[in-house]
Amino acid sequence: MSMDAQKPLTVSELREIGLFGALSDDVLARLASALTVITPDAGEVLFREGDEANAMYLVISGELEVLKRSRSGIDTRVAVLGPSDWFGEMSIVDVQPRSATVRMLAPGRLVRITSADFDALYRTDLRSYSIVVLNMARELSRRLRVADGILADLVTNVLDTYVARPRAGAS
Repeated sequence: MSMDAQKPLTVSELREIGLFGALSDDVLARLASALTVITPDAGEVLFREGDEANAMYLVISGELEVLKRSRSGIDTRVAVLGPSDWFGEMSIVDVQPRSATVRMLAPGRLVRITSADFDALYRTDLRSYSIVVLNMARELSRRLRVADGILADLVTNVLDTYVARPRAGAS
């Protein structure tokens, strides 16, 4: 275990992460003392597409890439993440296998939040739990809007390239 993993998580570190927007310092202090910090090395795979899932991660430091496998078996980078980002939240929401692979590009310091951590927050502080879930839903909605825009552009480009459009004046 590196020295970074032993370094206590702070309220100010959690305050930088939008997932915890609008939570009080007292709640953040409780979370900081309860959550697990990990320090993966560059090149380390945190999880692979299809793996069982029950945790999400917050990025305190470091850089990661998100890879999605195509039907032809090619891994394609779909995102690069850094400090204050979070990922893996779909496993908390829908309890399905991992939808992508996440690999460290640079050494980092991450916070792991399990389903059990969320359950504990739900049981002890329903208001804070609700705020976190709403913040998560907002981010998922933002990501869906981005994906919708990318998909619309892709479909338009494919149609423009491969589908003949009627010429002006043609009957």
